[in-house]
Amino acid sequence: MPTPTFSVNMTAPSSSQNISNAENTQPAQLSAARMAAVMRRQRWQDFFFHKLTLSFAALVLVVLLGIIASLFLRAIPAMQEFGFAFIATIEWDPVNDKYGGLIAIVGTLATSVIALLIAFPVSFGIALFLTEICPAWLKRPLGTSIELLAGVPSIIYGMWGLFVFAPLFSEYIQPALASTLGKLPVIGILFSGPMIGLGILSAGVILAIMIIPFISSVMRDVFEVVPPVLKESAYGLGCTKWEVVRKIVLPYTKIGVVGGVMLGLGRALGETMAVTFLIGNAHKLSWSLFAAGNSIASTLANEFAEAETILHTSSLFLLGLILFVITFIVLSAAKLMLLGLSRKEGTK
Repeated sequence: MPTPTFSVNMTAPSSSQNISNAENTQPAQLSAARMAAVMRRQRWQDFFFHKLTLSFAALVLVVLLGIIASLFLRAIPAMQEFGFAFIATIEWDPVNDKYGGLIAIVGTLATSVIALLIAFPVSFGIALFLTEICPAWLKRPLGTSIELLAGVPSIIYGMWGLFVFAPLFSEYIQPALASTLGKLPVIGILFSGPMIGLGILSAGVILAIMIIPFISSVMRDVFEVVPPVLKESAYGLGCTKWEVVRKIVLPYTKIGVVGGVMLGLGRALGETMAVTFLIGNAHKLSWSLFAAGNSIASTLANEFAEAETILHTSSLFLLGLILFVITFIVLSAAKLMLLGLSRKEGTK
């Protein structure tokens, strides 16, 4: 039987094959180089974009620290002269260079609390009506009106309050409050005194009108993010609108509601011109909400340009620092409240 033989072709590739292989590898090398260049350019773009956005965020922190430092440094003479007694002192006497911030602090807190007590239920009703009850043809005009109201300058509110609201307030509202709530045994003192249309209560009402658009806009936005399926399921079970709001909408949006309220309170604490027009600008401390008073913002607006002595100017800077601390405490408390609410979600 013949033995099979095998032959191996050991011939080298031809020159035409080498040329075709080289031509195939050149485009691959070029595409790899282009890809490397694109990746290198993207890395630089990401680097510069990261540093640019970081600088924007850091700029906010730098400005905040700069404001705190400037207020603190300019307030040092007053802090050295009066110490912590500045907060508890009523006297404000530029003639004798004796200053205390209690009247301004009480006026700021009183007007802000009054504004919040009035604005919160009204804003809640507006947001609830726009999201749950309002017909479609009326929803857009009302929403636009609220947004326009938020854009009105504060000095316009102050002028309207002084020339239109204050006369009506002194003629109709203050006498009605004095004849009703003023007769009660404990809180009656709050609604006694001269009915001139100016004072703590008038400033608080104007502040309430100013912050209602902000709070109601935030509440309306958070109410609208409630999934419709949740509300439809509740309606399908026979719930009324109030039950849907109380058991579905509010538990779902409570964090946003608290945030909107704190936003309005922060606006009320720092408001200047409207309060200056209506608070009366009197360095007096009284239990009556009808009496004239002062706030930190109105004191700064009225006296900063006329401060002559170093101690007077430093006391005004110290009032500004106290206002910053009050605002910081309020916003920090709101943040802690929101964190507590977020931790409790899903535990029931």
